[in-house]
Amino acid sequence: MTPGTIHGVGLGPGAPDLLSVRADRLVRATRHIAYFRKAGHPGQARRIVDGLLRADAVELAMEYPVTTEIAFDDPDYKHRLSGFYADCIERLVALAAAGEDIVVLCEGDPFFYGSFMHLYTRLAGRAAVTVVPGITGMSGAWTASGVPITWGDDVLTVLTATLPEAELVRRIRDTDALVVMKIGRHLPKLRRALAAAGREDAAWLVEYATMPGERVSRLCDVGAVAPYFSIVLIHGQGRRP
Repeated sequence: MTPGTIHGVGLGPGAPDLLSVRADRLVRATRHIAYFRKAGHPGQARRIVDGLLRADAVELAMEYPVTTEIAFDDPDYKHRLSGFYADCIERLVALAAAGEDIVVLCEGDPFFYGSFMHLYTRLAGRAAVTVVPGITGMSGAWTASGVPITWGDDVLTVLTATLPEAELVRRIRDTDALVVMKIGRHLPKLRRALAAAGREDAAWLVEYATMPGERVSRLCDVGAVAPYFSIVLIHGQGRRP
């Protein structure tokens, strides 16, 4: 193992004061700070820790070579992302081999639909790695809605709107409580799936949960476009005393 350690640090849903004590300590104390971002953008993870980094912090921005320009099931998408992660690994391992600790900033929780997972599996056997869990974006969203997401024996299903429409319909119909992530340009498809499952009227859209601009709306009252930081909820109605 390398003398330095790579820390995947969950930052929570967006509000800086929702970092855990451990995450806050590592972010403030560690000199090398790495984070993912889209080229030309500061990145949400970096925004969350603005003002927390030490004065001599060295930042390593890992810029995606592609985001939504190519379909995720396109072989070129997989090839380019795989090469990107391999390059990130080499840069991180080189720092750890030199005895440096590195914090990789992760929105939400590092092991929940995050890019850090792709680093973690590739780092096995090459570097010392720790993971600091964080509050998930979906937890921030249902808290913002002001309504518990599950009661009693409710089954909660978490979906991504990137799934085929027929699969969305089946899973929406079969669950009590629902969280849908990765909406973006898939919102029209998701609306159709909710309607086909007979549950469109129960759906809520939470935008920018815990962040400036937070908004909670009935899905039927919003337009055809949702911002990147959006989650759709259906609250469970299960057993109560």
